[in-house]
Amino acid sequence: MRPVSYSRVADVATAIGTVAADPGSAFLAGGTTEVDLQRIHVSRSRRLVDINDLPLRQIEELPGGGVRIGALARMSDVAQALPIRRRFPMISQALLLGASPQLRNMASIGGNLMQRVRCGYFRDVVAPCNKREPRTGCSALHGVNRGHAVLGTSEHCIATHPSDVGVAFMALDAVVLTQGPGGQRQIAIDDFYLVPGDRPDREHPLAHGELVVAIEVPPTPMASTSLYLKVRDRESYEFALASAAVAISLHDGTIDDVRLALGGIATKPWRARRAESVLTGAPATPETFTSAAEAELADAIGHGMNDFKIELARRTVVRALRMVTGDPQLHDGMAEGLLSEDGSGPADGSGPADGSGS
Repeated sequence: MRPVSYSRVADVATAIGTVAADPGSAFLAGGTTEVDLQRIHVSRSRRLVDINDLPLRQIEELPGGGVRIGALARMSDVAQALPIRRRFPMISQALLLGASPQLRNMASIGGNLMQRVRCGYFRDVVAPCNKREPRTGCSALHGVNRGHAVLGTSEHCIATHPSDVGVAFMALDAVVLTQGPGGQRQIAIDDFYLVPGDRPDREHPLAHGELVVAIEVPPTPMASTSLYLKVRDRESYEFALASAAVAISLHDGTIDDVRLALGGIATKPWRARRAESVLTGAPATPETFTSAAEAELADAIGHGMNDFKIELARRTVVRALRMVTGDPQLHDGMAEGLLSEDGSGPADGSGPADGSGS
């Protein structure tokens, strides 16, 4: 047994000051990840500062069509909020596909973005893990790595970031608002997540005691017809093997603008900028979509058991683009297969795996 102290605070300044003053302390929001990590001795925080009473649950419409989401807004509330459903359906879909209803009612938006990786070696205190204990090695590189990343990896870590809504925020150029001992900051979502490099223990650029207070999503008119496609081993309560958040603007069959981000295949929510470059100004055809997917995955690296993810990600990108553009050849149950019958990788004819109905 390790002694852990607990305190509850009611204002942001007190929360920041309390955590910043103690290197062994941590914020506690919904607790759906932190409590688990405490139980298995991965998190060794000596003091938990409960921030659930902080006034950070608002969902506010911003001038011009953007939205500001308080960091403590619950996933379920954000998914059902009218401004989100109307203007940014990919956010709502990602949240509804992200967890069980019980977890969505507890987990906060800020906590979701800050959640730790689901690598089994990270959560096994006996196994070497550079993310948990730097310079000890990465067990996943030559171990059980079916669910691990193929983009943004390094020789020190190949763990996949698990957030679904983080992928949608990445596609929409969201901004993370923080407050800490050094004052307030605005961090672009792409800068908020760090690739592992030689420091996989550093996942965010946040200082100790720096608190995520809100997420702002700028106006993106084409996002009103966006979607989030999630491919997983089962239809509910499962992490993505591959996912795509996409919004697109068409004119006479040509792509004027596009936003595309990928999940389940990278060490951070992955903005598919190579694919966007191929798509912009090109005809909205399956051939274009395939070329875009291949360009984005050109540098993908598999590590044995997760080799199939490269092809799965390609198919997921193509499927998502065909869906959002209303491809008439896509009908219920009639699209090309994404996963083989044994779930080991992609193969034609296995039926749909779009992750709907969580």
